[in-house]
Amino acid sequence: MLSRYSRAEMENVWSEERKYEIWLEIEIAILKARAELKEIPVSAAEKVEQEAEVDLARIKEIEAETRHDMIAFIEGISENLGEESRFIHEGVTSSDIKDTARAMQMQQACQLIIEDLRSLKNTLGQKALADKDTIMVGRTHGVHAEPITWGLKVLNWYQEIERQITRFEQLEDIVAVGQISGAVGTFATIEPAVEERVCELLGLKNSKVSSQILQRDRHADFIERIALAAASIEKFATEIRNLQRTDILEVEEGFRKGQKGSSAMPHKKNPIVCERLSGLARVIRGNVVPALENVSLWHERDLTHSSVERVILPDSAVLLDYMLHKFKGVMEELVVNEDNMKLNLEKTLGLTFSQRLMLALVEKGLRREDAYELAQRNAMTAWEEKKDYRKLIAADQEIREYLNEKELDQIFDWQVYLKNIDRVFARTGLI
Repeated sequence: MLSRYSRAEMENVWSEERKYEIWLEIEIAILKARAELKEIPVSAAEKVEQEAEVDLARIKEIEAETRHDMIAFIEGISENLGEESRFIHEGVTSSDIKDTARAMQMQQACQLIIEDLRSLKNTLGQKALADKDTIMVGRTHGVHAEPITWGLKVLNWYQEIERQITRFEQLEDIVAVGQISGAVGTFATIEPAVEERVCELLGLKNSKVSSQILQRDRHADFIERIALAAASIEKFATEIRNLQRTDILEVEEGFRKGQKGSSAMPHKKNPIVCERLSGLARVIRGNVVPALENVSLWHERDLTHSSVERVILPDSAVLLDYMLHKFKGVMEELVVNEDNMKLNLEKTLGLTFSQRLMLALVEKGLRREDAYELAQRNAMTAWEEKKDYRKLIAADQEIREYLNEKELDQIFDWQVYLKNIDRVFARTGLI
């Protein structure tokens, strides 16, 4: 079944309304923790939990006057409460709420990205297995090297996505850290036990040390790992774009009924999705430098990071989510042109067997330099004169002193290159 993508889930994580809902969740957790420690009445925490609501329109109305989003939020949720509202936000600073909320947003984004990655990994595994033995030429420096299989190429992608999953599992642990430590992290107005209990209630770890904020190396790590995952998608997409070139045409993006490739040239079928993905990876990479620059702030905190994060955190997470879904769709619809793979494999007239020939001559006792010269001499002739390499070798009397016809047949056998493909797949656990 083809992927059907909706941005709603990831966008909701970063929506303004969801942000205020998380803020309220944190404020309620603080009240619960303080009630457990007998610092405030249990009834106060219960009333706030039951009656406080987020009214986004009202909060924005108050913010237009106060020009402070946290004060507007506190006033907005307190308006319909009684005297219990006096306990809300007592002893904490804005960043206690904001940074803990941001940690929860990054944690939730990681969880969604991990789901995306696992889904893509599953698709790549299926495609790798389906074409495990589909032979094609390998290319190094863009030049024909030796045969591989399309399945082996996709298996490399499968393993890369597996590494990305590991990175995001680690990242979730790195970013899922909260703080409730007061104005500059000294717990002068709130007890450390409150922070520990609040984070426990929210499913976070508490930061062992904080200033007014959580340190921004965590957030930079978040953006860097998103950029790295996007770079993997760009790598895969670039390979497909190259292999869809007319002179290669070994794979093609799916082309649906009614689709048009060019406004001017009706024959065109372009790798438009892969090109889009390559471009979006550049956008995400552009967010890495601001994320790194946010690490260095003045003293215990300044405000230069805040405006940056409001853009780069949601944008990067939403874009990667989109890219993973779209590339999964590309792989599901990808057309694999086996006939063209075989034709391209034969374009070099057997030159890909040059290493096997050289090694066979070495096994017969020749010095490597001499064997290399014999193999290369005939290879250059085949290349320049467009002659079959196998026939040139068979006619070379110097080589025939060492290799008979049966041995040449064994050397010029495509299947030899595939003898260990199953073992490579087995090492990944796919077979």
